[in-house]
Amino acid sequence: MKILFLHQNFPGQFKHLAPALVAAGHHVVALTCRVDKQQTWNGVQIIPYRWSDPTGQAHHPWLTNLNGAVHRGTAVYRVADQLAARGYVPDVVIAHSGWGEALFVHDVWPGAKLGVFSEFHYQAEGADIGFDPEFALKDAFGEGARMRMRNLSMRLQLEQAQAALCPTEWQASTHPPALRQKITVVHDGIDTAQASPDPAAQVTLDGLTLSRDDEVITFVNRNLEPYRGFHVFMRGLGDLLRRRPQARVIVVGGDSVSYGTAPKEGGTWKEKMTAEVRGAIPDADWARVHFVGKLPYGDFLSLLQVSTVHLYLTYPFVLSWSLMEAMSCEAAIVASATQPVEEVITDGETGVLFDFFDSRAMVDQIDRLCGDPDLRARLGRAARARVLERYDLKSVCLPRQFQWVADLAAG
Repeated sequence: MKILFLHQNFPGQFKHLAPALVAAGHHVVALTCRVDKQQTWNGVQIIPYRWSDPTGQAHHPWLTNLNGAVHRGTAVYRVADQLAARGYVPDVVIAHSGWGEALFVHDVWPGAKLGVFSEFHYQAEGADIGFDPEFALKDAFGEGARMRMRNLSMRLQLEQAQAALCPTEWQASTHPPALRQKITVVHDGIDTAQASPDPAAQVTLDGLTLSRDDEVITFVNRNLEPYRGFHVFMRGLGDLLRRRPQARVIVVGGDSVSYGTAPKEGGTWKEKMTAEVRGAIPDADWARVHFVGKLPYGDFLSLLQVSTVHLYLTYPFVLSWSLMEAMSCEAAIVASATQPVEEVITDGETGVLFDFFDSRAMVDQIDRLCGDPDLRARLGRAARARVLERYDLKSVCLPRQFQWVADLAAG
């Protein structure tokens, strides 16, 4: 079978599925703007497309996302049209719907079966928008209308698709009921053989070698920002350092913005929050905080393996892989009681939950777990068992994804 993937940052969520389909004997191609030249990755033929962000164009501000999606979809359309002219016809096209790349697939290949990774459907209420009053828009005029426009590109692709994937039940539930019927909930999958506990693990970061003998508190974001609770974490940091005088706090993440916006006054969220809290934290305590940026995956896993307590916060939004990777490494988890975290963390069983906005409660729970090795061990074992049961890549998720692809191809 000929399978075409569309993802601006390929492989993205398809990093396991695409090469597994190659190994199963399928011919797999991917279009992406991540690379400049054609190349092969794990048997996948990768073909670049090029596009330019349409900055400076005059349009209604509510149409910014749609305008960008149409431009990106057009760029993919042109490359797809060239492939079709050379005789390439995919049986199945699988695309992430977030950037508009599949908008015009059926204009090129009307007979191809289209499946989309429909990760999230924005809502004016009940999810990330307006969740955090500190950063809520003061002028919320037309919020529902703005969200409908923001969703329009993703909705158009889902309407055209024969089927869709979503990684969690809660994320799937954000979609309109008529479209929800197209969605199969299957997580991307966690490689539990790779993300596994290792009592002998060590990692050297910031000139410091850490092991399970050290008290290590970990906080991980792709980028350090409010959507993932960075401001809540930083506001509890001084109290945490006072109460855990031997702890090393390792903060992983970049300084860009993945979700939301940058600080209005400029700079990064790390700079803003450091300026807010640093004056109340003594130098000796601050020396035990290590901002290590983005890590190679091997070092990241080693850090999770030596973690005494792993902290995870998020708005009600898409769930990070890092949470379940930490669970798979048997880390003791302290996490915000927000969706979809509550889908994978049962309070007191596979981790400990606290109110997202309550920095004091966050510190209380971290302090409690740091002082109770038996509780940490029990929570860690249960967390890994939960991942093995529901989210294991090879035994659970890949087989379900393969079945989804087969059903998609069969129409």
